[in-house]
Amino acid sequence: MGVALEVNAETATARQLFLSVPQPDDSGADTLDRYDWQAAMAAADGLRLYLDDLQDGGGPPEAEGSRVVCEYHEDWAVVRGEAVEIVSAKHRDTGVYTTINQLADSGGVAHLFGRWNALSETPSCRLVTTAGLAPDVQKLEKAWEHLRMLRLSGEPLEAGDEYAQPVKDLCQSLRQYCKTLPESWAEHSKPPPAPTVAELQQVSRFLAVLDVETGTLPRGHIAFAAGNMYAQPILDRLQVSVDPGAVWSAVHDLFRERMHKAGPIPTGKLPGVLRYQVGASLPTPDELERELLSRIVTTEDISVAIKTAIAQPQGYRPMPRLRRTTRIAVKMTAGQCPDNSVERAEHLCQDYREFWREERSGDATARADQAKLRRYLLRISDEATEVTHAAAPRGPAFWRELQRLLDAIPATDMPRGMDADLLLGGICDLTSQCKVWFSDGFDVDALIESLQRDQGSTP
Repeated sequence: MGVALEVNAETATARQLFLSVPQPDDSGADTLDRYDWQAAMAAADGLRLYLDDLQDGGGPPEAEGSRVVCEYHEDWAVVRGEAVEIVSAKHRDTGVYTTINQLADSGGVAHLFGRWNALSETPSCRLVTTAGLAPDVQKLEKAWEHLRMLRLSGEPLEAGDEYAQPVKDLCQSLRQYCKTLPESWAEHSKPPPAPTVAELQQVSRFLAVLDVETGTLPRGHIAFAAGNMYAQPILDRLQVSVDPGAVWSAVHDLFRERMHKAGPIPTGKLPGVLRYQVGASLPTPDELERELLSRIVTTEDISVAIKTAIAQPQGYRPMPRLRRTTRIAVKMTAGQCPDNSVERAEHLCQDYREFWREERSGDATARADQAKLRRYLLRISDEATEVTHAAAPRGPAFWRELQRLLDAIPATDMPRGMDADLLLGGICDLTSQCKVWFSDGFDVDALIESLQRDQGSTP
């Protein structure tokens, strides 16, 4: 980023400080491919910002300039006018935050405190997490809820005897885990010294602007639930009936790009000409924000994405899968075999048939040998079924067991001119004759007819 803006920390707004104070690192935007969940949570924030700004009846957003700034100071920040809320997002696959130390460290509250202090205590702060809070941490939760109510009521921020201990505990945790402690605080040491009155007062001010959103949608559920949870309220307000998954996909894609600093900027990659010419002054907040355009999602951006998804919802749906309608493909798919296995099975089946048609054509013993081999392959299939019957999914396990059994046959015991792959092709041929199954039996012809009808082809 360009030259920082000198501002008066005592009179500057949250937005001015947010844009002018350099952030300590920029690793998030470069490593976010590991945190796609964060992009989803930022997209949910963007949709809520858009919903709050919509006029009654679904007209254009009333608030101009509402936006989300991705990967700057924190995982993202919500900006409306001069107000800023910095947001940290922490995904935990299981469990809860069991201690205040854990919430401060792995929960990111210590980092939030450091950035809030660097921004002269002007923004509000929020932690978004899939985890819950254990009873010991819930005591701190009651403290920040109490202090928040005092702040909103315009009353002095006094924790009182009831909430004094969790505030002290957080102060001690911040001393251990915050890498950018205020200069007025004592040096890091073990054990940490008792908090001073000034430190406790500052932590109380921080808790008064802190919000912790627990139990958010985990990453494994995003694809299935996010459309209904986050996009449907927008469609309800707009009074539009369309697949909410399409709207969610459009907005989520937008945030995923901005999280990687991949958004478009008006000047593209053109060089900065005469930026620091003689007589030039320090950049204004608006000029500094223009340098962050690749990270910013405005409510106008969200509006365009939503309108596009409403107009062309099919463009945001997964590509339709073309179902194979051969007997072997239908039966292996029912057993949940992957496409590559189905493809190989069809080729092996064809090779097996060509072997008997070309290599043994005119051989007087071919018919008897083929019948004997058929009985042998059915026995192999039966053995493989017995081993893998309880496997889930059954099809892939059955396919692997067939290959294992056939690979174990000595070459000297195989029919003349054949190998393990051709023997597997023989089992595939038996599958196409409905003599071998990769799942429980079903009406194959009826399913093929249904698939062909759905795909617009004829039997």
